[in-house]
Amino acid sequence: MAEQDRSAPSADPALLGRAHVRLDGAEKVTGAALYASDRRFPNRAHAALVTSAIARGRISGIDSAVAAARPGVLGIFTHRDFAGAVRPVKHLMAGGYANSSHLPLGSDRIAYAGQIVALVVAETVEAARAAASLVAVTCEPEAYAASLDAPGAETVRLADLKAKHTDPRRGDADAALFAAAHRVTALYRTPVQHHNPMELFTTTCIWEGERLVVHEPTRYVGALRHGLAEQLGLDPGNVRVVSGPIGGHFGSKLALSQHTALVALAARRLGRPVSLVPTRRQCFTIANHRPETRHEIHLGADRAGRFTALVHEAEMGASRFDPFAMEGTDVTASLYACPAIRTEERAVRLDRNTPGPMRAPPEVPYLFALESAVDEMAGLLGLDPIELRRRNDTATDPVSGKPFTTRPLIRCFEAGAEAFDWGRRRQGPARDGPWRIGLGCAAAVRPVKIAPAVMRVAIAPDGTVTVESAHHEIGNGITTLLAMGAADWLGVPAASVTVRLGDTDLPPAGLSGGSSTTTSLMSALDQACRALRGRLAAGVAAEGGALAGCDPAAVRLAGGALSTPDGRAVALGRAVAGLDPAGIETVAEFVPEGGGPDDLAAVRAGHIALSAGGAALSWAFGAQFAEVRVHEETGEIRVARLTGAFAAGRVLNPLTARSQLTGGMIWGLGSALLEETLVDRGTYPNADLAEYLVATAADVPPLVEAILVRDDDAGVNALGVKGLGELGIIGVNAAIANALHHATGRRLRRLPIRCEDLL
Repeated sequence: MAEQDRSAPSADPALLGRAHVRLDGAEKVTGAALYASDRRFPNRAHAALVTSAIARGRISGIDSAVAAARPGVLGIFTHRDFAGAVRPVKHLMAGGYANSSHLPLGSDRIAYAGQIVALVVAETVEAARAAASLVAVTCEPEAYAASLDAPGAETVRLADLKAKHTDPRRGDADAALFAAAHRVTALYRTPVQHHNPMELFTTTCIWEGERLVVHEPTRYVGALRHGLAEQLGLDPGNVRVVSGPIGGHFGSKLALSQHTALVALAARRLGRPVSLVPTRRQCFTIANHRPETRHEIHLGADRAGRFTALVHEAEMGASRFDPFAMEGTDVTASLYACPAIRTEERAVRLDRNTPGPMRAPPEVPYLFALESAVDEMAGLLGLDPIELRRRNDTATDPVSGKPFTTRPLIRCFEAGAEAFDWGRRRQGPARDGPWRIGLGCAAAVRPVKIAPAVMRVAIAPDGTVTVESAHHEIGNGITTLLAMGAADWLGVPAASVTVRLGDTDLPPAGLSGGSSTTTSLMSALDQACRALRGRLAAGVAAEGGALAGCDPAAVRLAGGALSTPDGRAVALGRAVAGLDPAGIETVAEFVPEGGGPDDLAAVRAGHIALSAGGAALSWAFGAQFAEVRVHEETGEIRVARLTGAFAAGRVLNPLTARSQLTGGMIWGLGSALLEETLVDRGTYPNADLAEYLVATAADVPPLVEAILVRDDDAGVNALGVKGLGELGIIGVNAAIANALHHATGRRLRRLPIRCEDLL
């Protein structure tokens, strides 16, 4: 096949494209995998945090005498100890390294509730936490604004806050809206939501002379390394960051955390390793969250159901001190054909900690609004919601005029509709005793991102292969994909491949985010394997062995041997040993098409260098379907079925792909019906897993189905890979809300939707 030829000769049968169990699965399920908190170090001390109970003000006094007298307490550190010891760095997405530019223990100022105000270190975790509870902090509160409409909240246009932001526009949308035959105008709201990975935001800092070693789960070891070096005035070469398997991040564990420098300073002052495992409640404020959003949508259509105008005005929560907000109208403005578009995004600066990416950061809230409005328009026109989308499908971006590399959105709807039996919706909402049954659908779209990466691949004389990159195994299965790719492209069994990730001593790579891991790392691996194959072929042709004098271009590498069309062959290990008794390796520096040396230099320096292509738009697509049951007396909501059909380029491992997609769909159910962080006087009162509701086995329908729709995209990149990690969650909230409307006739525009909303 052409696709396989482009990726070079491989072992038979090829692994890529076939289902393969995770190579690291057995370690994880048996408890052998070592996470950051599992690692033990001699003479290690333990830290605990003291956090602010007020939303804004200043510290007027700290009494730590009682806490310091507790057995086992080694030190209590406050702003009096660390003020000026940590240099400021910018936010990762503002050209810096941190998940927040705010410096805890930098002064007596309090910027938000839950801010770190003291660090207690003791011989044991229990002693540290007991002492932390005894530190008495007195404060002078000040007026604060912690919600979008609170007095003192500052609303700013995103275009004024972020230098590179533009609000997509085309034509005169207001005039077109006024002239439209049919109009939908509505306000949609989504709540604050927090990542709640099983693994907490832990860190351990160890000084080896002047060298600092940090063990911390992070999705960008490079940013943590360079940011920490800048904060502490160190040479980045004297900072090593190790991030083993990550117990989930979903957008959190962004880069440089606020607490890491504090733990490093405590370790240096005490002369011993110090480890911090914060509480679940503290993780709600020392890390990031998905901010609340609200969206005013005006959608106009002609009598034939073709969109004539789209206005999308959005607001989202932000902190006072970081120019960070996740914009999303670049997606909603480009999804459907429309001749007149106006968007505007605004950030509302509040006295809360800085928000951050949460899986599919803009698409989850922004497409909830748009896809709900599209469903409302379908009802207004008396059209099937899929037919309305079909009439407004487009091969080009209506704003920029750029073509899509592929656009299989309607094929996703068709495949999903067939599997879901969408045709029964035409008969109207069904009943099953006291239960009303409704069906809903929505689109899922995600722009493809790719980043530079450096990959080292080595072959030993025994034929084993090592793949190394300072990227991260976050649970998505990239370890298995890299082993599969190396096995195919170097003609060895997957069991002969060792993959090493998550260590700044390895070749640099970017962050795990933007669904860019597979696109970036597999492209770098492909480049490295090509170089190794070429070197091997040239070497055996020049040697005096069995393949002497052969045409290097004709050498085939498969089944652990190099062979030629005339039947000559040599074992891979023997060929390697003949070139170098120590083995051979190559280091590939992958830069995406359209990128340059500056992008690779940015990754080497721990910055973000994600790109989304140039002359054409490359998107992954999907269609979400939901069957919802509502009890007519109690308002109880049950999701009876979820079906998603997804087109995301070439799928390298269908097993892990479907796992990611169904996991995302389940999280989308939680986004629609369960997840909400409450804000009360600037605090998060439900900051635990008892009251912050996430989908559990009892909430999940018996059938959650992910269908893979073929999407041969030769324009996205050389491998045809788009990435699908975030695609599964997108659109599920809208599909469920649309199904609820179909079942009950009630249009609910605020998430999460609870039973009391239907009574």
